[in-house]
Amino acid sequence: MTAVALLLPLVALFAVVGAGQAQADDGYRYWSFWQRGGDGGSWSYATQGPSSARPDDGDMVGFRFAVSEDSDDATRPRGMADFAAVCADTPATDGTKRVAVVIDFGTATDAPDRRTPPAPRTECARVGEDATAGDALAAVAKPLRYNSAALLCAISGYPKTGCGDKVSTSVDAHAAPKGDGGKADGGGSGPSAGLIGGLAAVVLLGAAAVWQARRRRV
Repeated sequence: MTAVALLLPLVALFAVVGAGQAQADDGYRYWSFWQRGGDGGSWSYATQGPSSARPDDGDMVGFRFAVSEDSDDATRPRGMADFAAVCADTPATDGTKRVAVVIDFGTATDAPDRRTPPAPRTECARVGEDATAGDALAAVAKPLRYNSAALLCAISGYPKTGCGDKVSTSVDAHAAPKGDGGKADGGGSGPSAGLIGGLAAVVLLGAAAVWQARRRRV
């Protein structure tokens, strides 16, 4: 009974860690929306939806299809093209603005059917001065598909079905979270080395206590 009493807390502790890991591995497959200035700076996750955000002339908007846990984990569009490169052949005209649109369809890992998706592309949208990012996207990448909650589900018909579907992710299947097309930094979503080491120490102490208890009985 002494051995069982000592080991029960360890079993419970490992169960809690396992449950936390399973929860952390839940993500969503969706189109994330990004913004950056035309000078080629880094992408910033948009704080407004594409139907609300109104980029200025010379700005860039990006859309990336990937599996992400949340906005902090979302994957940026790949490629380093700036506004000047994307809109080089689109001259400015009065009463309009030009917005560089970057569309990254993700990788086979992100695809619902695991097939290779369309290649990333850039387009220069010439739209009205009051146009939203969604208007700019619609000008160059129809057909678009939205759900009843106005969530962007598909760009240029991709993907054919689904919208923000919940999926189970893993270290191997997870898209690179931060860089412009870079690889994941090698950090997994599992327990840290310190936590694992601490659990191992607790297990050893528990085993030693069980051994001592048995020795006293002998």
